[in-house]
Amino acid sequence: MKNLKIGEKLTKVPLIQGGMGVGISLGRLAGSVAKEGGIGIISTAQIGYREPYFDQDPAKANLIAIEKEMKKAREISPDGIIGYNVMTALKEHAAHVKAAVKAGADIIISGAGLPTDLPALTEGSSTKIAPIVSTDKSAHVILKYWDRKYKRTADLVVIEGPEAGGHLGFKKEEVESYTEESYAEEIRKIIATVKSYGEKYNVEIPVVVAGGIYDSSDVKRILALGADGVQVATRFVTTEECDADIRYKEAYINATKEDIKIVKSPVGMPGRAIMNNFMERVMGGEKVPHSPCHRCLAKCEPANIPYCITDGLINAVKGNIEHALLFCGAKAYRAEKIETVRDVVQELFAI
Repeated sequence: MKNLKIGEKLTKVPLIQGGMGVGISLGRLAGSVAKEGGIGIISTAQIGYREPYFDQDPAKANLIAIEKEMKKAREISPDGIIGYNVMTALKEHAAHVKAAVKAGADIIISGAGLPTDLPALTEGSSTKIAPIVSTDKSAHVILKYWDRKYKRTADLVVIEGPEAGGHLGFKKEEVESYTEESYAEEIRKIIATVKSYGEKYNVEIPVVVAGGIYDSSDVKRILALGADGVQVATRFVTTEECDADIRYKEAYINATKEDIKIVKSPVGMPGRAIMNNFMERVMGGEKVPHSPCHRCLAKCEPANIPYCITDGLINAVKGNIEHALLFCGAKAYRAEKIETVRDVVQELFAI
């Protein structure tokens, strides 16, 4: 079995636990995955939502929580590989990256846009950096940019496919047109592109594939395409160690395949979620009143949005299901029970 090398650390299994905001993948889940030999990832998206002054000063609350959650993760897995997912689309993207480095991140994974400034923000640190790409074109763009501007390349690349959860790196029509076979070809192209930059810099750049990976057969299929590992998120939601409310986990367990739809976020990006009363209202054209702006997404215009994504995701993590945005991957309907992180890792890799 392949292993992923991050700095001087080596995984036991070629696994990254995907970052899930708001509050779904925090220190407990990330630390537990790292303890089992994978790479645990904390999402910084509105990570400070539980801080008492979050409403008054969300930027400060998030920065403090970034440090707090790493400490929790390190208590669980002192020597494991633990990092952060920092969305490029965040208003406070740069501040979050710097805080993650300061907190001791082994790696920062960044998507929801191309993280053009990630090398500059992590310069001088030992933190590894990994862009998320969805197409060969986007892989070419970000690797070429880093090569020309910073004279460096990625330490790892995550390919996020059309079956992923949350915000997607595709237009709605693209998500619906891709098949498993056609996207497999895209994966091969991206791997070849990444390999070419690895050869230029005389380094190995691991390529990890995310989106729709739920069991060991999915893992084997992805590794057979030439990938070095997998990133799994949805499967970890229904674990005991996941930081979300039990009612959020039960929403996955109770969902049918037909309940999972492509929806539009307030900033126009397509995403995948479980349909509920809240999303039916939004999709029907209703404008849902929202709280004062918590400064999450850079391109958001509070006066013009149909609903607040922060409100929807905080309702989700707190278990207020009927008023929540229930982001999920394409195979969330396969969840049948609450498991442990160890159970999931052992099943994924047939240990």
